[in-house]
Amino acid sequence: MKGAGFFKLMIGGLAAYELLNIMKAGNKTVLRPPGAADEDEFLALCVRCGKCNQACPYDSIKMGNENLGLGIGTPYIDARDNPCRLCDDFPCVNVCPTDALTGIHNVYDVEMGTAVIDTEACIAYHGMRCEVCYRECPLIDEAIKLNIYVKPDDPTHAVFAPIIDQEKCVGCGICEQRCVVDNPVAIRVKPREIKGLF
Repeated sequence: MKGAGFFKLMIGGLAAYELLNIMKAGNKTVLRPPGAADEDEFLALCVRCGKCNQACPYDSIKMGNENLGLGIGTPYIDARDNPCRLCDDFPCVNVCPTDALTGIHNVYDVEMGTAVIDTEACIAYHGMRCEVCYRECPLIDEAIKLNIYVKPDDPTHAVFAPIIDQEKCVGCGICEQRCVVDNPVAIRVKPREIKGLF
């Protein structure tokens, strides 16, 4: 009996240890809300209270679970599903009881990530007229601009190719959600920790 009890205690201890590691684990490929500290610091500061989730008027902020490898209970945004709308008053930041989300006074302070265009998937780069990401960008003609040029193999038509200004893009993800191309989506927001492209 003593051996079985000890065995159960060991299994319980290992399960608790693994759960603690999952809760602590971050994911530098995930889009965090506006004002998030760098990932390691963010995970240390975030108390998983859910106040940012509750304050978001668009339900854009979701809470991580063990299946996503995001750190249980930490906030994230799935841009393709429901991007950040860059609220004027940033309620998610204002309700944060720690400095996990901080330092946002206007849209230009936001640094969630940077949009990246897959020119193979983007129909605009193939000569089809599409300006959806450009028109929907809250920083139109700043974060996304159009490079207009004559189509090389068709001198009677123009290409209206979107280009990203990486210095101006705040990574809200509205362009990703609005993209008319799917499988793969032609524009994605890469969280600020990720340096690679598609």
